[in-house]
Amino acid sequence: MLLKEIKNIFHRELDAIYQKEEVSSFFYLLIEHYVGLQRFILVIEPNLTVTKKEESPLFEALSKLKLNIPIQHIIGKTEFMDLEFIVNKNVLIPRPETEELVRWILSEIEDHQAELKILDIGTGSGCIPISLAKHLPNAKVFTLDVSNKAITVAKENASINKVSVTFIQESILEIDTLNMEFDIVVSNPPYVRELEKTEMNDNVLKHEPELALFVSDENPLVFYKKITDFASHNLTENGKLYFEINQYLGKETTLLLEEKFSAIELRQDMFGNNRMLKGIKN
Repeated sequence: MLLKEIKNIFHRELDAIYQKEEVSSFFYLLIEHYVGLQRFILVIEPNLTVTKKEESPLFEALSKLKLNIPIQHIIGKTEFMDLEFIVNKNVLIPRPETEELVRWILSEIEDHQAELKILDIGTGSGCIPISLAKHLPNAKVFTLDVSNKAITVAKENASINKVSVTFIQESILEIDTLNMEFDIVVSNPPYVRELEKTEMNDNVLKHEPELALFVSDENPLVFYKKITDFASHNLTENGKLYFEINQYLGKETTLLLEEKFSAIELRQDMFGNNRMLKGIKN
């Protein structure tokens, strides 16, 4: 079949579900993953055909996309900070907003060869600690998660990206110290309130782990309160705490940090939403 015909079928079947540009992106990701073809191939060879064997996984993927299965789960991987990460139903798919948080942290470290101690809380796919370890080769990076399944995925991602990260399986809600001090603590904890589920797409609600996403409407800052207290006791003097936050709770989360930290800075993400927060230990 002509490759451009398959692309047309993708748009015909999916444009009512996703944005047109997103459907094109899906198509190009899939032909690269399954057929080894770059996205510009149709410009060079508009009448390129693929074999029955080559087109089969493309149509299988199309069926999964119609069921709102994330493209990252279909191909089994995604990119973050120009690195490759395996993802599945046990971990959140890394978001571009989280990449902005990592870039902010890196921009504030003057010497990337420094021997820093960094703790990430809420490992997930490992995108935050692995990216920091990749860019800070002399740092000792630790990461903590309650989910053994998430840690298994993250360990594989650390191996793929050839970095050393120390993994700790614990619930941050149940520990007060790791018996060491850190220069940086960073966390992207669960922060989506139950009431916000109506704003979310099925590809998130049905296919990403609730444990990593949701908090109760009654106590939405439960993780931020605990992590702020933990960081206040486990950071070095002038150590920094970084959060990714719920865009609707920027003021409340800022007030929480002001109790124990100074030089509070709230930043917006690329979409103009309050998304990142930093405080320095007094």
